[in-house]
Amino acid sequence: MDHSGHHPPSSSSEHQHAAPPAATWAMAAQATLHCLTGCAIGEVLGMVIGTALGLSNLTTVILSVALAFVFGYALTMRGVLRAGVDFKSALKVALAADTISIAVMEVLDNTVMVTVPGAMDAGLGNWLFWVALAGSLLVAFLLTTPVNKWLISRGKGHAVIHQYHQGHGGHGGHQGHDDHEGHQGHEAHHGHQGHQGH
Repeated sequence: MDHSGHHPPSSSSEHQHAAPPAATWAMAAQATLHCLTGCAIGEVLGMVIGTALGLSNLTTVILSVALAFVFGYALTMRGVLRAGVDFKSALKVALAADTISIAVMEVLDNTVMVTVPGAMDAGLGNWLFWVALAGSLLVAFLLTTPVNKWLISRGKGHAVIHQYHQGHGGHGGHQGHDDHEGHQGHEAHHGHQGHQGH
């Protein structure tokens, strides 16, 4: 009896799941906006603390960069941890997904803040400080989006999160699909035996 119909499909479909997602501008913008949210929180907080305490420009920039990484990683880890992943694995995903994006973004927005005359020395009540900060974040978003698109197209950056969630959430569905096919094959096998009996 030919059992070829009962063999599971080739592993080519499984390899397709591991392929990097199509890198669209919308996906890149969404990934950049995600990073920008965490970066903006850390950046603003660092600038506010540094300005309020009268810290030097260098110290303020270092504080802002450190806080931007902390909050950027924290936002990514929050989403991954909700999927039931342990802290260590979630941290690895965040590091792989956000490090390059946050680094590029921080170089850009801090460069803008330092180069705008008087922005770093302006007080919190000075409109120049807030305009320069908002402008620096906008520049960072516009110039980091192409970087994220390039990373996603090569399976890096936020493509890591996409593939992780796809593999983590799609495993049960794939298994259920195999069980369904096996159940159909089992019924067909019994039906064929019954037909032969007649």
